[in-house]
Amino acid sequence: MRNIAFRAFAAILIAASFVFSAFAAGLQDPYDVINTAAGKLFPRINNERAKIKADPLYIRTIIREELMPYVDSRFAAFRVIGTNLKSTTPEQREKFTAAFTDYIVATYADALLKYDKQTMEVEPKKPVEGKLADIGVKIKETGKDDMNLVFKLRKNSKTGEWKCYDMVAEGISLLSSKHNELAGKIRDEGIDSVSAELEKHVSDLASGKKADK
Repeated sequence: MRNIAFRAFAAILIAASFVFSAFAAGLQDPYDVINTAAGKLFPRINNERAKIKADPLYIRTIIREELMPYVDSRFAAFRVIGTNLKSTTPEQREKFTAAFTDYIVATYADALLKYDKQTMEVEPKKPVEGKLADIGVKIKETGKDDMNLVFKLRKNSKTGEWKCYDMVAEGISLLSSKHNELAGKIRDEGIDSVSAELEKHVSDLASGKKADK
């Protein structure tokens, strides 16, 4: 189950923090967000496969540039912090958001390295009402079973911009699972400790080590 969620976590999103949002801000439709992100991310990975093979960490750069502009990582990070938010300072929240964003990038990168010539198929467009949208997609790769995902997006009431904030894989909400894992630690150990733990996990992935659970 962990492998399923880990593979899924790589597909997009949620899903992105990090941003050339001038372009992304022009996407006023959630389906456009998903299609545009997929249309940029996967072709670039496939086109730069040789460079990635020579330097596996380069895929993090691709993810930051092509995927993360479409993910609201700040909103996702604050959802993970949950009710602990009121006991943290603005500086601590910013540090956690940065660490959580780096964690998302590293996790996407590690999972996407396992793919080769993958494509994403978005469900037929349906009317969207309100400020929330769920969009189903399939990650397809020759020789592997399709992976069915649901991306959750929210519309910024001020800018009209849609961004991903969660992804559901095999019925598992990645945002909820991360909240369940970290909210208690934030309460018991403090947000600074959890931020440091996320930073260590990112470093461990970069060095080829497995982070402690």
